Amino acid sequence: MAKTLVIFDIDGTLVYSNKIDSQCFAQTYGEIYGVAFPTIDWTKYPHVTDTTIFNTVIRQHFGREAAAEEIAEFQHRYVELLVKRRRAQPAEFMEVPNARRTVEQLLGDDRFVVGIGTGGWLRPAQVKLAHVGISVESIVVAGADGHEQREGIIGQVLETVTKSHHVARTVYVGDAIWDVTTTRRMNMNFLGIRRGGDLEVLQNAGTGIVLQDYRDYERFIQAIFEATPPKG
Repeated sequence: MAKTLVIFDIDGTLVYSNKIDSQCFAQTYGEIYGVAFPTIDWTKYPHVTDTTIFNTVIRQHFGREAAAEEIAEFQHRYVELLVKRRRAQPAEFMEVPNARRTVEQLLGDDRFVVGIGTGGWLRPAQVKLAHVGISVESIVVAGADGHEQREGIIGQVLETVTKSHHVARTVYVGDAIWDVTTTRRMNMNFLGIRRGGDLEVLQNAGTGIVLQDYRDYERFIQAIFEATPPKG
């Protein structure tokens, strides 16, 4: 049976934290290196992945490439801080309305396969998903580990899924401008999510369909089948 593969971003798409996660990234960097992190405006970086962001700042500050062991150490301390902040302020880290239930319903529907392709590293991604109760046991998940660009992350999900499923249609679900540009370059169907209600941010960038959240499940399914690659 031909399947529709739905690949979700995480930050802002399934979960959100009012930029606290980004602040944790910057705080971890400052604590390790004793240098202020330049900016958490991710549009200022060549690619919006944890790998590219970290490597870019290391090059700027120290004129060298990041070593594998320091990336591992940074991830370890970053994850520790994420867990600590979630314990201290659990209400600040929430699912986009009905995201968990939507993922569960898709997993129970034979028409769909679910994937997650995030620009973040896998270890922090698992913390974020677990906090809102989204299990990845039956989901193909790819992150920035070993990837500089988001195309490689999404492509990894697609390649893995197609080894065991006949995929006739793929839709990426994301919330940010870089999700629009990535899917446009890949000529991949895109469905926008803007939980703040500012749908025009993605619409003006060429996205055909933008929803605020997942509370209307039937509308979400309809949008999955209607989504097209971004224009422009």
